[in-house]
Amino acid sequence: MRPTHTFRAVVSLVIFFSLCAAAKDEKTFVMPRPADAQTYPAHDSSEKEKVAVAADPYDRSEKTQGVFRIKYGQEDLLPIFLIISNQGGQPIALTRMQVELVTGKRVKIQPATEDDILRRIARQPMKGDQPSANPLPFPRKVKTSVKPEEREEIRDSRFAAQAVEPHATRAGFVFFDIQDVDEPLAGAHLYVSGVRNSQGQELIFFDIPLDLYLEHARVK
Repeated sequence: MRPTHTFRAVVSLVIFFSLCAAAKDEKTFVMPRPADAQTYPAHDSSEKEKVAVAADPYDRSEKTQGVFRIKYGQEDLLPIFLIISNQGGQPIALTRMQVELVTGKRVKIQPATEDDILRRIARQPMKGDQPSANPLPFPRKVKTSVKPEEREEIRDSRFAAQAVEPHATRAGFVFFDIQDVDEPLAGAHLYVSGVRNSQGQELIFFDIPLDLYLEHARVK
C-alpha cells in the first residue's frame, strides 16, 4: 500500500521540526543583558562626568554555561564582561579606549585580539611564541579549523561599542590570555583609560579592583 499524501505530509513535518530543533541547539551567541555599571560589585565611577565602568569576570562554569559555546577557560582565556554606563546628558566616545588587566603580581596583560583568540582555539602557537604575560602579537592572517559558529561567537561577543549615548549602557566581553598566570583575579585591577567626553577631553582613568568581585562571589 503506497503512503498517502497525508502520511507524506506528516513525515515532512516531523523532519522539518527535527531540523528546527537541531538549529535551536546550535543557537547563535546572545549578549547578556547588562545592568547599570554601578550595580556590579567591581566598578569605578566618575561623579563629575556621571560615567561608571564595571567588570564582571566569567571565570566559573556556572556563569559561562548557556552564554558561550566555546570553553574559554580550557583554552586559558578569561572573558571579562565590560560594562560602561553614561548617566550624563552628553555622549562619551570610546574610539580611543584602552583596557589593561594588571594581576596581583603586577603582570600586565592586554586584551586578546580576535586573531589571538582564533589561534588559541585552533591550538596554534602565538606569533614568536611570546609568553602570555607579555602584550599579545600584532594581528596577522590566520588559517584555523575553528567552526563558523565559534568564529561568529568570538566576533559577536567582543566589546565593540564606539560610544555610549546619554542615559545608556553598552557592554561586551574582553578576553585575556592567562596561560601560565597564577590566580589572575586575586589582587588584580582592570584599568580603563581613553574614554572621552563630547568635547574630546579624556576622563579620569577607571580603576576597578577585581577583589570586589571575588568577595561578592564568595558571599554568594
